[in-house]
Amino acid sequence: MISLSFLCHSTMKPTCRILSGIRNSAFFGFTPVKIHSGSAKNGNLSKLCINFEQKGQYHTYPCRVLGFGSVLSDTQKAFSVSNWSFGQSGVISRSFRSRGVSVIDSIGPKGRDFSTSVETRVNENNFERVYVQGGINVKPLVVERIDKDENVVGEEQSRIEVADENVKNAEGLDEAKVLSSERELSDIEKDAWKLLRDSLVMYCGSPIGTMAANDPNDKQPLNYDQVFIRDFVPSALAFLLKGEGEIVRNFLLHTLQLQSWEKTVDCYSPGQGLMPASFKVRTVPLDENKFEEVLDPDFGESAIGRVAPVDSGLWWIILLRAYGKITGDYGLQERVDVQTGLKMILHLCLTDGFDMFPSLLVTDGSCMIDRRMGIHGHPLEIQALFYSALRCSREMLAVNDGSKNLVRAINNRLSALSFHIREYYWVDMKKINEIYRYKTEEYSTEATNKFNIYPEQIPIWLMDWIPEEGGFFIGNLQPAHMDFRFFTLGNLWSIVSSLGTPKQNQAILNLVEAKWDDLVGHMPLKICYPALEYEEWRIITGSDPKNTPWSYHNGGSWPTLLWQFTLACIKMGRTELAEKAVALAEKSLRADRWPEYYDTKTGKFIGKQSRLYQTWTIAGYLTTKMLVENPEKAALLFWEEDYELLEICVCALSKSGRKKCSRGAARSQILI
Repeated sequence: MISLSFLCHSTMKPTCRILSGIRNSAFFGFTPVKIHSGSAKNGNLSKLCINFEQKGQYHTYPCRVLGFGSVLSDTQKAFSVSNWSFGQSGVISRSFRSRGVSVIDSIGPKGRDFSTSVETRVNENNFERVYVQGGINVKPLVVERIDKDENVVGEEQSRIEVADENVKNAEGLDEAKVLSSERELSDIEKDAWKLLRDSLVMYCGSPIGTMAANDPNDKQPLNYDQVFIRDFVPSALAFLLKGEGEIVRNFLLHTLQLQSWEKTVDCYSPGQGLMPASFKVRTVPLDENKFEEVLDPDFGESAIGRVAPVDSGLWWIILLRAYGKITGDYGLQERVDVQTGLKMILHLCLTDGFDMFPSLLVTDGSCMIDRRMGIHGHPLEIQALFYSALRCSREMLAVNDGSKNLVRAINNRLSALSFHIREYYWVDMKKINEIYRYKTEEYSTEATNKFNIYPEQIPIWLMDWIPEEGGFFIGNLQPAHMDFRFFTLGNLWSIVSSLGTPKQNQAILNLVEAKWDDLVGHMPLKICYPALEYEEWRIITGSDPKNTPWSYHNGGSWPTLLWQFTLACIKMGRTELAEKAVALAEKSLRADRWPEYYDTKTGKFIGKQSRLYQTWTIAGYLTTKMLVENPEKAALLFWEEDYELLEICVCALSKSGRKKCSRGAARSQILI
């Protein structure tokens, strides 16, 4: 057993400490090597401790990226390593039980310390080239050393450039702080802010996220005391709009380090790039009465149903873009580790499989509806978030020789996905009448009823329910099956991301306005409509006692959907609908102690198993208020129609000699 202990000290605080116990195992992804005493005497080991004089403190992670640029060159000498590779394991400052490594870190930069820009570290004659091998075939990070000399930019110059970056970041945050100083907060807003701050989760002295719910009277919190990627998004936006970006930056970087951990379900590893559904800060004992904080992620191996969260990585990408847009700190997006993590998520989503459709194929319970609700296949919610994440990625990816193929794949997928959803998921009165007259068992490339949908599938409630001037995207589409339920989150994000056409987006809001009592009622907004009842509920949900009709995911009302509804309304110039919904929610939320969801057809009663002081209910309300008052900030979070995508056709029919696809005809019908 070889034991190493590195203690790094500097005049600048904080310091880092790396404890290592190696028994023929990999140390942070590479094979153990012999350390020459001369290297230690020359002080190269001290370079493992990376410190910068900056405002605030931020904890970064030697377990994934132990430095680039000048720091990397010295650590390579110390360990006699020419090439670095970073494997799937990525738990922050945790006990690596399987690898015999324990890490305690407390390193403090809050800038572009690991940016892809290498000019701040080395001169143009000597540099580190960082790239991802094989395009999107990620074996995550490889650093290729190109040696010419050992000239490195001086420490003082490095500090100056980091300070300049801090000034830029501070300017973006100062601009955002204006939002909070325009008027006096109401009592309900003050109460909401207090509750939101009380839900903060700290890690190594810094805020890292917010717990899902913080009810002091809850004796069985289950996993509601954890930080969920999905749930944290409204909290993050509230803090960003308030001008408090540090917690969001911390969250993005720490969750990145948890990507593709080694936990397995029945000995099967999650795909490389998978983001956890949630994580918890735990305290574990060390020797000599000492303790360390570790992050324990959940990739679904502890969740009900044991389903991996498909939407976590998509939400992470969306939040990464929002952070840059609101704060102006685009340096975070340019960091090598962030770019690599982004590519890993995209690679996981864009990997070819047996599926014929451009939409993502997923299992039940892989998104906000995380229980059996009959949404397996190609649910709208995942497709809308997928489309949004692809549009985010196209903006943030650093374009170079290593990413050209990935950018091309993103453009092709965006084009195909938008056509697929707009053409086949959309229903209005005209489309329903067309389906009603479908011919079945059609065999040809020119078939009208491409998915062999039987007209008898059209539910009676839909014929009477859909208004003349409204429409929506159905919940799911598979061979011989159309799920005609209205799923709110998917439709709202279709508007926000411009997955739908301008005409379709307006029609969705027309539907909500026309069916206000059904979709909003006493508390906005229904997660889906209508609820599954009777025999249908027993068969599809498996008689789920929590998803009883008009409760929880089965037609329950979720106040957290309010901020997404507001974003969609602002985009389409229908702010009055958002204001009406906010006024309605304010009547009950505080008095009801901020429930997770509401029950019954009109959302009149607090959910029978609803958690109180639900954080994303609180944060969703605060975000909504700030978006309504500052619509120019909302404009940073949505996308307009991209007409260039409509000109891209990735259909292979023309290459096979068959008749070309009907994209042109479909475009002329949809884009009116």
